[in-house]
Amino acid sequence: MFIATLIAKERLSGGDISAAEDAMAAAGVHAFGRSWVEEDKACDLLFSAAPESARRALEGLVAEADVVVQREAHRRAKLLVADMDSTMITVECIDELADYAGLKAEIAEVTERAMRGELEFEAALRARVKLLKGLDASTIDLCRAERVRATPRARALVRTLRRDGAYCLIVSGGFTRFAEPVAEELGFHRAIANRLVIEDGRLTGEVEAPIVGALTKRQALLDAAAERELGLEDSLAIGDGANDIPMIEAAGLGVAYHAKPAAAAAAGARIEHNDLTALLYAAGYARSEWEA
Repeated sequence: MFIATLIAKERLSGGDISAAEDAMAAAGVHAFGRSWVEEDKACDLLFSAAPESARRALEGLVAEADVVVQREAHRRAKLLVADMDSTMITVECIDELADYAGLKAEIAEVTERAMRGELEFEAALRARVKLLKGLDASTIDLCRAERVRATPRARALVRTLRRDGAYCLIVSGGFTRFAEPVAEELGFHRAIANRLVIEDGRLTGEVEAPIVGALTKRQALLDAAAERELGLEDSLAIGDGANDIPMIEAAGLGVAYHAKPAAAAAAGARIEHNDLTALLYAAGYARSEWEA
């Protein structure tokens, strides 16, 4: 059994749902049931085969609505592995940290290219960190306090899944000094991220090896599943950049969240219009069931 969940940014009408059923039928997919997750906001369509055909028929059909197609039996993940920057939080931490050194434009351009997959991630990270040499380490905490904000509904998503037994892990190509407090604030069990080298209270311009890159993210997902004796079909991975692709491809449901084109193309689901609310609805949670 499969479910296609339609999630509107504003309002989902009965006509929208009928149009979705018609589009699925035209693609050879029979939807034999519909059920509101949240009335006028998110609706499930049930069907028995051809999930890729259903997804192709539905994506982009309803204006400002996202669609998540998945197996009904695995819609509530038992393992959540998430990127941090521009996914669980609204900013790229290294870009914001660079702003305190007067280097934001220069470093942000490299970040953008790396996230699009135009630059090799590890080399690009080392190059950016090198430019921060000499920055007072206290600036990290200042930056976190002044600039880092959770993505809307990130806390609700993590804490709702965790309440119902999921293991929740941040795996970030960013830095522990940001990732560990963010993980604690949002309710993750653990954070894996890169460590900046600091000597005499200042950044040395180096990052400890090995660097947390694309393959590390994928391996963290595989290890977390194996340690808990979970099948990958019970895992949910969320990211936005090229370095998230191996993790997204390995997960039972890989989600590209307001992602760069390469990550969006690799994902099993794309959230382009909604905030992380969409993944709560996709997991079958009505608003009344969310953890605060």
